[in-house]
Amino acid sequence: MGDERSGCLLGCGAQLINTKAQQQQQQQIKQTQELAFSTFCGVGQHMEASVSEGVHSSQLLSRADWGARAPKQVDYFTGPAPYVIIHHSYIPAACFNTPDCMRSMRDMQNFHQVDRGWNDIGYSFGIGGDGMIYTGRGFNVVGAHSPKYNDKSVGIVFIGDWRTELPPANMLQAAKDLIAFGVAQGYIDAAYKLLGHRQVRETECPGGRLFKEISSWPHFTNITTPPIALPALPSQHDLAKKV
Repeated sequence: MGDERSGCLLGCGAQLINTKAQQQQQQQIKQTQELAFSTFCGVGQHMEASVSEGVHSSQLLSRADWGARAPKQVDYFTGPAPYVIIHHSYIPAACFNTPDCMRSMRDMQNFHQVDRGWNDIGYSFGIGGDGMIYTGRGFNVVGAHSPKYNDKSVGIVFIGDWRTELPPANMLQAAKDLIAFGVAQGYIDAAYKLLGHRQVRETECPGGRLFKEISSWPHFTNITTPPIALPALPSQHDLAKKV
């Protein structure tokens, strides 16, 4: 079964790799990403860059660190991502220590990969209340979080329900560090557009309070009408509200 889109399968506009040249190009992207992760991921490893790049020193944990299962399939897209899209998980609830946040990442992967039959956890990265950044699908990988944007964006989920409360400062800073790191490494376009999930589909996500916060961040783009004509599937947030 494919990944989440509005009435379509796998990646919202992503094309299957059919030519040898495309395969070689995608392999180069994969090797570059793996090199970056081998340098910057892992418990105790920090994202570091010059002060001029505006990156602090948040910790970026690998999939192996939080116990991710292997994806069923991985599809890549080329070039820096022109969009960064912010989500909240709603459920799992907020976590404030690393073991709990690792468990939340596994719970989200189980929900997406097992219950929904997607290839993997839908998001590119997760942000925990411990201030850690958790690698989901990663950079340049087609996601399953925002219809019509999955093959051109980095999807960042703040673990927890952020409708009325603001995420703690360490979570906000971790997200900013991740974006700055992505720009510095060429994974995110320097002129990227920052969006909340609710701007690209009908949902409360990323929660009213978090959305108000990111509305003040650099690169936030005001899109008043979601550019989606197809009927939307319910998000994890919306499904959880019905339980």
